[in-house]
Amino acid sequence: MVLLKMSHLNKIYNGKINVRAISDLNLDVEKGEFLGIMGPSGSGKTSLLNMIATIDPPTSGQVSINGENPYALNFDQLAAFRRQKLGFIFQSFNLLDTLTVKENIFLPLTLDGAALSDMKDKLKRIAGRLGIEHILDKRPYEISGGEAQRTAIARAIIHNPELFLADEPTGNLDSKNSTDVMQLLERLNHEEQATILLVTHDPQAASYCSRVVFIKDGELYNELYRGDNQTDFYRRIMDTLKLLGGSSS
Repeated sequence: MVLLKMSHLNKIYNGKINVRAISDLNLDVEKGEFLGIMGPSGSGKTSLLNMIATIDPPTSGQVSINGENPYALNFDQLAAFRRQKLGFIFQSFNLLDTLTVKENIFLPLTLDGAALSDMKDKLKRIAGRLGIEHILDKRPYEISGGEAQRTAIARAIIHNPELFLADEPTGNLDSKNSTDVMQLLERLNHEEQATILLVTHDPQAASYCSRVVFIKDGELYNELYRGDNQTDFYRRIMDTLKLLGGSSS
C-alpha cells in the first residue's frame, strides 16, 4: 500500500532569477517503508521535505498522504493534519526549555485535548522503550544531546502518526549517540511498521534504511535497496555519492 505519493512535483522559487528546486519528481513510499533521501548540497532535498511536511506547497504537482491532499485543507484542518498524521524529528531537537521532558513529550496529545490517564499510559510504554524514564522530570538543558533526541523521538511517536519525517536526526550527535538513534528508528520501523522518511547527508545513518533515493538537480538520480547486508549497502551508498559528486550535506 502506498502511503506517500508524490506526483509530477515541481518547485520553483521566483526572484530576479527563477530557481527550479524540484523538477517533475515522482516518488511513492510504501506503508512501513524506511526511506532515505540523499543528494549533494542544493540538490532539492530540503525543498522536497518541506513539501511533504506541508510547510511549503509545490508550484505544481501533488503530494498525497494516505490518499489525502493536505494542500486542499484549510488552515485549521492543515494544522490538525500535521499534528495528528505527521511525526517530526529534527537535527536541533526543537524541545521547549520551559517544559520538562515529560511535558515536551505530552505536547502533541495536550494540543489534541487527550485525557491525562491516556497520556500517562502512553508515556510509560514509550519512555521504557526509549530508556528515558530517569529524565522525565528534567528540562532539556539538563540532559545530553542523545537524551534530547530520544525525547524528540518520544514526542514524535506518542500520537502514532502515519508518517515520520526525520531531518538530519543525527546531525548534532556523536557517533555512539548517532548509532543509538538510528537503531531506535530501525526498531520503530521493524516492530511498529512505522513509515519513516529520513533526509540525511550521513551514509552510515542512511544504511539503516530499507531504500535510499538520491536526488541531483531536483530530479531522481538513482535508488538503492538494502537487502540483508548493511555493510554492503553502506558501501553501495558511498559509491553512489562519489558518482553524484559534490558535498552531500
